[in-house]
Amino acid sequence: MADLAILGAGSWGTSLAVHAARQGLAVRLLFRRSDAAAAAAATRVNSDYLPDAPLPDQVLVTADPATALAGVDLALVVTPVKGLDLAARWLAEHARERVVVVTCAKGIREPDLETPTRVLAAALPALARRLAVLSGPTFARELVRGDPTAAVVAAHDLGLARQVQERLSGGALRLYTNEDVRGVELAGALKNVIALAAGVVEGLGYGSNTTAALITRGLAEVTRLGLALGGRPSTFAGLAGMGDLVLTCTGALSRNRTVGRELGRGRSLAEITSSLKMVAEGVSTAAAAHRLAARHGVEMPIVEQVAAILFHGQSPAVALAELLARQLREEGPEVC
Repeated sequence: MADLAILGAGSWGTSLAVHAARQGLAVRLLFRRSDAAAAAAATRVNSDYLPDAPLPDQVLVTADPATALAGVDLALVVTPVKGLDLAARWLAEHARERVVVVTCAKGIREPDLETPTRVLAAALPALARRLAVLSGPTFARELVRGDPTAAVVAAHDLGLARQVQERLSGGALRLYTNEDVRGVELAGALKNVIALAAGVVEGLGYGSNTTAALITRGLAEVTRLGLALGGRPSTFAGLAGMGDLVLTCTGALSRNRTVGRELGRGRSLAEITSSLKMVAEGVSTAAAAHRLAARHGVEMPIVEQVAAILFHGQSPAVALAELLARQLREEGPEVC
């Protein structure tokens, strides 16, 4: 019996497969494309995403969801948000009855504005009580390299979160548990929008003062909306919140920061995204976050300007000027 199925062989799915195999787990890594799976099986590397990370012998490469899911009791869904419906079909058709499912996507689905666990719970109601989410400040290349990495596993059932924690922790990866599924998912999604703004700041040529202000005020916005939607304050101050926000806004491997930087330099969104091999979830999440903020009456000026740049032709320089020209106010004792 395989210990673990990983549904999605992008950079993060591949990294988790390598990590789990190093911990002695048998892993089935599911590719969406049969040609990519065949190439990875032959060369023992995922050349499209992590060409410098050999796949250990314990990783079975497949493009067949039945093979990937047969008999496993733990499945990680490591697809973009737009791939969740396909993952749900795989699970519905091939997963065993008592499988535990962990979502690793960081985004909000359009047009229904749902987070990944809610998408899967709606599609797979029988699995709703066995869903968890894995999130936090994690770059795939650094985990594969063996850099010490910490993240969070959240589930409504803390015992379930502890099961996942114990199974996946070890080596370079230390996992913490959390019961705030809503907050962890929202933090992971919304930080990508702030990372786009951080990239814009860099692309405009500004330095550390501007970036630090952007991250701090971005955290305030993310927390405001997260609390309005039922998250807990401590989550946004932790690994899934502040930790992931800092990483994605400052790290050279951040796709969302890269997209923002190129926008700040004057390139069009279509031109930028056409050259990306991986998904920058912050683009679609910006639209979703803007809609959620309006629906719940939450002030999110950075998110508003990011959406204006992405979808309404707003100049990045004008967007920053409008943020600076907002009415002066007290920072206040709380994150606000």
